[in-house]
Amino acid sequence: MTAHPRTWVILSDKRGDNGQVETIVEALPWPVEHKYVHMKPEWVLGKPRYRPSLDHLDLARSDPLEGPWPDLVITVGRRPSMVALWVREQSGRRTKIALVGKPSGYMLHFDLVIASAENQMPPLHNFLPTTLPLMRIKTEDVREEAAAWAQRFAPLRKPLIAILVGGQTNPFIMNRKVADELVATARWVIDELGGTPYITTSRRTTPQVLEVLRRELPAGTEYFEWSADAAENPYRALLGSADGFIVTADSVSMMVEVIYLHKPLAIFPLPGGWLGRLDQYRRSLAHWLFNPRLDSAGDRLRHRVARGVYYIDYFKVLSATRDFRAFHKLLVDKGLAVWAGQPFRQPATQLPDDVGAVVRRIQGLF
Repeated sequence: MTAHPRTWVILSDKRGDNGQVETIVEALPWPVEHKYVHMKPEWVLGKPRYRPSLDHLDLARSDPLEGPWPDLVITVGRRPSMVALWVREQSGRRTKIALVGKPSGYMLHFDLVIASAENQMPPLHNFLPTTLPLMRIKTEDVREEAAAWAQRFAPLRKPLIAILVGGQTNPFIMNRKVADELVATARWVIDELGGTPYITTSRRTTPQVLEVLRRELPAGTEYFEWSADAAENPYRALLGSADGFIVTADSVSMMVEVIYLHKPLAIFPLPGGWLGRLDQYRRSLAHWLFNPRLDSAGDRLRHRVARGVYYIDYFKVLSATRDFRAFHKLLVDKGLAVWAGQPFRQPATQLPDDVGAVVRRIQGLF
């Protein structure tokens, strides 16, 4: 092996996932080689059977995958990780794999699994938990967009509060009650703060919520409805210009981008419906089981039980889930967010050194 491990980064078309890997790459003290892979049409949205394979790739559009094989692959996501497992087989199982995010296969198929606090993962030896996802938004892009929108934002009453609306995803629902509460939140910004609410929706926002927002938002509210055909989107400009942010509970990525920009953040809770409430018990059990404090003999016993659950949980009922509500509580407890309706506060200036910890663990593989 050379003075540094020959490293491939295998990425697909998911920009959010890729951003987490690129954050690691920028911090590594050695060069890497990027390999971009493209899926066959049926596997862009479909899920191929999980195994070491290239069968799901459009090889004509993908970067070549041939020797000399790397010492290390860093990747993210179901489909690229299947490619990484295939590469390891070609290398005679010499290649080590660092996977970002919750694995689709078993954790022990990888040398290192890196996942943020909303993911409930068994405390195995190859798992490195991080407080926040590793995605970053480029501050220069935010500054450029903010400057481009400055004249449009200038007449708006301050404080300018961005209300970022995600969408329906397990275990949360978005119904008429949620829409009414979003309207009430906009009124709170106008009446209590004397400012301007600027609401943006997303691809996942439900039609019922969109209909209510179009019809019932109070005068003085700025409203942008997401559309694939929209010529421009104020999201990044708001990241650079807004005085505070209210983000719906489903969207970890938007919360994290606000936090990394050191902007005041409030979390807008979402209901779960009867099925979501039942599902939350499962998620809460996973959080309790996989996050023991190790302060007592009972904690240490629970830690051993959690490892055992990994081996018998074939269908990954517990060992591959996310507990959003525990993540929200973590952000509030660490001073990185408040709950919607509470006074905004400037977030903690010292963020966890997650990236430094990841680089040290990767170096430790060699």
